[in-house]
Amino acid sequence: MSDENQNERVPPGQRLTRKWPVLHVGHPPTFDAARWSFEVFGSVEAPQKWDWNAFNALPMTKMTVDMHCVTTWSKLDMTWRGVPIREILKLVRPTSDARHIIAHCDGGYTTNVSMEVLDDDDVMLAVACDGEPLSVDHGFPMRLVVPKRYAWKSAKWLRKLEFSPQDKPGFWEVRGYHNEADPWKEERFG
Repeated sequence: MSDENQNERVPPGQRLTRKWPVLHVGHPPTFDAARWSFEVFGSVEAPQKWDWNAFNALPMTKMTVDMHCVTTWSKLDMTWRGVPIREILKLVRPTSDARHIIAHCDGGYTTNVSMEVLDDDDVMLAVACDGEPLSVDHGFPMRLVVPKRYAWKSAKWLRKLEFSPQDKPGFWEVRGYHNEADPWKEERFG
């Protein structure tokens, strides 16, 4: 890839990394396939809940995208495998008043994005990255991937998606991080 192409793909204030840094608050959860579930609820016509086997039976695809972190690193060409969010949207059918989603994760972590941001062809519920299952430190067994936002919006250890008419800022947002988190606008802090 040419330097010019890279420069067009790296937002202001970011630097490239070849590594995938590990950043999170608290300790990674222990995974038990027999007890794990993923639920979608709130402002949807058809709430859903899947166990690990049922979730893995959903249609999956691959996508290659760039990831940007508020701590200023950017990693290009990450290849994810998982369930496209639009597949989930078809199944749960958000109601007309659904304006925001709140991602609920193990350990009490939450983050929020608007429906406009969520309903994009590059958003997915990922189970693997670069040909390998996600590591525990990177969100195993599943994480939300929202490439057009800083990485804290790509919530690790995802367990629930809540669709809501109201915005509900999450863990980092209530601590001063920008609610929108657009790396191209350097929306790091509110």
